[in-house]
Amino acid sequence: MVCHGNICRSPMAAAILHGKSLEISSPNFVVTSSGTSAIHKGEEANVLSQKTWEKHGYQYRHRSQPFSTQSFLDTDLILVADQTNRAMILAATTNTADRAKVFMLREFDPSLAHIDSYGKEAGELAVPDPWGFGIEAFEEVYIQIEQAVNGLISYFTNTVRKVG
Repeated sequence: MVCHGNICRSPMAAAILHGKSLEISSPNFVVTSSGTSAIHKGEEANVLSQKTWEKHGYQYRHRSQPFSTQSFLDTDLILVADQTNRAMILAATTNTADRAKVFMLREFDPSLAHIDSYGKEAGELAVPDPWGFGIEAFEEVYIQIEQAVNGLISYFTNTVRKVG
C-alpha cells in the first residue's frame, strides 16, 4: 500500500487488508505500506486514521517508511492511493514486470470496474487524502478503502479457486 506520507491512507489500507486477510486461508497476504515521501519517516499513523481502523475492529501497528525500489523484488502487487503516487512509483520502475505490479487500490472496487485507470475518469479511482481534515473525512476514506479491499480479496480468492 502506498500513499504520499504513509501516515493516513496507506496504513489504513494495510490495516484493513491485514485484518481481512486473517479471515481467509488462501491466498496468503503479507501486507506492508510506505510513502512516496520520507517526510514522516518513523512516525506512527495519523491518530485519526488509526482511530478509524480500530473503531472498525482492526488492529495494526505502523511506522511510516519511504517506498523503496526493493519493493519491486519483494512484492507481487503495489497498490497506490492516487494518480500522483502511481506516477512516482512508475517512474521508479525499470522494466515491464515491475510496471505490471502497480495498480490504483480502488481499481479493485467492483462498483468502479468500468473506469479505465489511465482514462479521463481515472481521478475517480483516487483515495482522497484526509490529512488535515476531521474524523468524517477518515470515515469516508475508510469506506472507500474497505470496498476496494473487499474487491481485492474477492478477486484473488476467486483466482486461487480457479487455479487451484
